[in-house]
Formats: sequence, C-alpha cells, structure tokens
Amino acid sequence: MAKERGRPRTSTVLWDGVQRLLAGAGAGGAAGPRSVVDLGGGTGGLAVRVAALGHDVVVVDPSPDALAALERRTAEAGLSARVRSVQGDATELAGLLPPGSADVLLCHGVLEVVEDPSAALRAAHDVLRPGGRLSLLVTQWPATVLARVLAGQLPQALHALSDPDHRWSGSDPLRRRFDRAGAVELAEAAGFTVTGVEGTRTFSDLVPAACAESEAEAALLRELEARAARSPELLALAGHLHLHATR
Repeated sequence: MAKERGRPRTSTVLWDGVQRLLAGAGAGGAAGPRSVVDLGGGTGGLAVRVAALGHDVVVVDPSPDALAALERRTAEAGLSARVRSVQGDATELAGLLPPGSADVLLCHGVLEVVEDPSAALRAAHDVLRPGGRLSLLVTQWPATVLARVLAGQLPQALHALSDPDHRWSGSDPLRRRFDRAGAVELAEAAGFTVTGVEGTRTFSDLVPAACAESEAEAALLRELEARAARSPELLALAGHLHLHATR
C-alpha cells in the first residue's frame, strides 16, 4: 500500500503526526506501549519505526511477499518480538483481529485501492477500542491535477479533474482520490470523530531534486512542509491528507 514517497529527509510531517497520535492514545492518558494495527502496512517501513518507539504492531497486508520482507526487516532491526504479520485485507479485518483490541490503527494509502472504502473504515472502527485513534492518510486529487499540469500532461490533468474518482486515466494504479470534505465525510460515516486534518507533501513532490540536495536546502523544505501542513489556504495543494480521528 502507498506510503509517503520521495525524499525521506523531507517526509517528516506525517511521522510527527503519527507520533502525536501514539502519545495521546493511552487509555486515560496513561503512558506505555500501545497496541497498533498497521492496515496495508506492506514491508513495514512505518511499522518498524513505530515498534522502535516501544509499541507492539500487527501489520495486516494481503501480499505474502511484502510480509516476508517485513519479517526480514524486523529481524534485522531486532524488533521481531514487537511486530507481528497477518495476511489479509481490509475486508477480512473483523475475522483477523479481535474487536476493540487496538489503541491505534494506521490506515495509510489503503482507501485509494480497496474495493469498498466505507467497509474498510467500518472494519477499522470495530478493531479499535473506544477512544482509540485512527491515523488515516489519503491521496488528494487537486494536487494530482496540479502535478500533471506542471509535468505538461494536460490530457491526464483534465481527466483527473473531470473523472468522478479523479483518476488520471484508465491505467491509473489508484481506484480513487479524495479531497478534505470527502475524506472527513467518509470517516465520520464510519463512526469516527475527526479531530484534525493536516497536509503532507505540499511542496516536496513539486520541487526539482536539484533544489533540495544540500542539508540546508532540505531543512528549508522541511520547514515549508511543516508550516503548510496546518495552513487552511494551502491544504488543498497537499499531495496527501493526514486525518487524525478518534473512535
């Protein structure tokens, strides 16, 4: 499943948001390890980082190859005791994990590819304990239109703007893209209370690589991303939206 892509030095907004959700997810504000489910977690790029903070993570993914890579990665990191893999997809979640068993559920880049996003979120809702936190990352369509225009791919930009699911062509690997109103409505219909929406990758995917080669330039880009993340005026330009929600 999709994660934040591109230059890892600048992809800090999402990780900062995830850490805040983890910190606030303890029952009654208690400290200590959280029980985390990473739905569509793939090879574990995010799960390993979460486990390294001392939390217990279950990665649910339909790909056996991805889960095999996850197991190798966790073993190399010395985190096998904290990360468990379960093969399955969002539609099978209720049969894979007990209801109310997770403090935090990460659902990043999942709703764009599943057959039924509403069903996926309802399953996520049931796996979380009351008061548990949802970290929901979705791809935003206005940024796709802008990126296609800047790349000179005007037919694809027009298609993405006009298509009901905002796909740029029939060969688009994503089934759909979202905007803020649609993503919030979907989460709330599944029973979540959305407590915050942040933009990620507002500029990073548009800046030529040569403009962020030095550490000083990368730091400036990180600062731009952090400031843009909470700007209502710039939110529509973000490549992804990170929704913070509570069950």
